[in-house]
Amino acid sequence: MPSSFLERLGLAIADGTLPPHAVLRIDELEAEHKVARSVVREATKVLCSMGMLESRRRLGTVVQEEACWNLYDPQVIRWRLASSARLDQLRALNELRGAIEPQAARLAAGRISLEDGSDLVSLAAKLWAAGQGDNQEQFLLLDIDFHAAVLKASGNPMFSQLHNLVREVLTGRTEHGLMPHLPHHEALQLHVEVASAIQRGEAERAHAAMSRIVEQSTEEMGDIWFRQEGDAREGAVPETAVTEPAAEGGRRTDN
Repeated sequence: MPSSFLERLGLAIADGTLPPHAVLRIDELEAEHKVARSVVREATKVLCSMGMLESRRRLGTVVQEEACWNLYDPQVIRWRLASSARLDQLRALNELRGAIEPQAARLAAGRISLEDGSDLVSLAAKLWAAGQGDNQEQFLLLDIDFHAAVLKASGNPMFSQLHNLVREVLTGRTEHGLMPHLPHHEALQLHVEVASAIQRGEAERAHAAMSRIVEQSTEEMGDIWFRQEGDAREGAVPETAVTEPAAEGGRRTDN
């Protein structure tokens, strides 16, 4: 199945172009997207498994409300991050991180092995070095590894499985330009502090440092988003010359 059709359909639902309760017809999707019926059927099957669509006898395939979606599915997260509600999605994910990751760091401080503690400190040092350079791709990969390692070190397998969610948050904010080109010194220092506190068994210190990492991430995304919005408004074509509203303009007024 060409993934491009699945991507287009999933994003259209996530973005609201295909709103809740809209009925999709296979023949119409075939004609509009110029794909085979088997491709349409397979894509709708995948989206049904994610809760984004529901097949109803004698009615067709119906778009479901967001409350029905599997919001933890990595593809659903990516589509929501690519939608006009991107900042809302990132904030929701960061709020979830704020509830999970600091507690994972606290637990890790009491459960991590000596070897894994040393490895975490080493990883934080590599992250620091990458943050001082100009290789954003390397920094992102190390950052993903660092947060996954903390979740795993918590000793809670349910926390550990959330590493995919954290990966999508970190990747999404980078891909959509919602993080500084180079990490702030404080952010790098906080990662080192988390690793050091976990290695030394300082649970509350680890919890506090990880909490600040997530808080700072949310603050940075908001600041960058609104700067981008301001720049876009300053360089915008006068309203009399605009034929369609901007997809992302004016959706947020608070920080």
